[in-house]
Amino acid sequence: MKGHPYLEWPQKYLKDFLHNVKKVAFVPYAGVTMNYDEYTSSITEALDSFDLNIIGIHSVKDKIAFIKEVDCIMVGGGNTFSLLSVLQSEKLINPIKEAVAGGCKYVGWSAGSNMACPTLKTTNDMPIEQPESFDALGLISYQINPHFTNATIPNHGGESRELRIREYLVRNASSVVVGLPEGMLIEVHGESTELKGTGEAFLFKAGSQPLVMKPGNVVLD
Repeated sequence: MKGHPYLEWPQKYLKDFLHNVKKVAFVPYAGVTMNYDEYTSSITEALDSFDLNIIGIHSVKDKIAFIKEVDCIMVGGGNTFSLLSVLQSEKLINPIKEAVAGGCKYVGWSAGSNMACPTLKTTNDMPIEQPESFDALGLISYQINPHFTNATIPNHGGESRELRIREYLVRNASSVVVGLPEGMLIEVHGESTELKGTGEAFLFKAGSQPLVMKPGNVVLD
C-alpha cells in the first residue's frame, strides 16, 4: 500500500493467520525486474518479526516434495502471466491445490491473489509470456481484480477498471469479480470468508450494478 513499507500494513492480520506456521515456501515466479533470490530476500526482510523459515521454491530441487513439507505457500506479486507460466511448466498447479486442500495455508498478493482464482483473466498485467492456459489454482470460486481503483487520469481516453471488468463479464457472464483495492484483503477459513482492512471493495456480477462491500463477513459467489 502506497505510503507504507513493503508488506507492512497486513502484518497484524498475517500474525493471526500464520500463528502455527513455521516453514514457508515462497513462490517468486512473478518477479521479472528482480531475480528470484533478491525477491525471496525482500520477503524474509519484510517479515523479519515473524518466526518463519521462508525458503524460495526456486532454490529447491524436488519442488513437489517440498510443497508437501511446508505449513504455508506464499505467492508474491509481479507479472501474473510469468507466474502462471512457470507454475505450469514446473507442474506445480496440482501439488499446490492438493497441499491447500490438505490444510496448508496460502497467502497471495497481487499476482499471487490472481493465482488463487479460477483463472488469471482479471489480472491487470501485460501478457509478456504465454502460459499453457489461463487456468489458475482455483482455490476460490470467484475472480479477484487486485489494486482495484476507479480513478481515471485527466485527458486520458483509456478504459476505467470498472469498464474492463464489465467487458470481462460480457464474455464470462457466470463469473463473479471482487474489485479489491490496496489496503484490503480477503481471508478464507473453510466456508467462512471475511473482508479485512480499511475502505471498501466491490462485487461485480453480469447485468448488475457493483455491490459495495465493507469489512466483515461476506458472501462472494
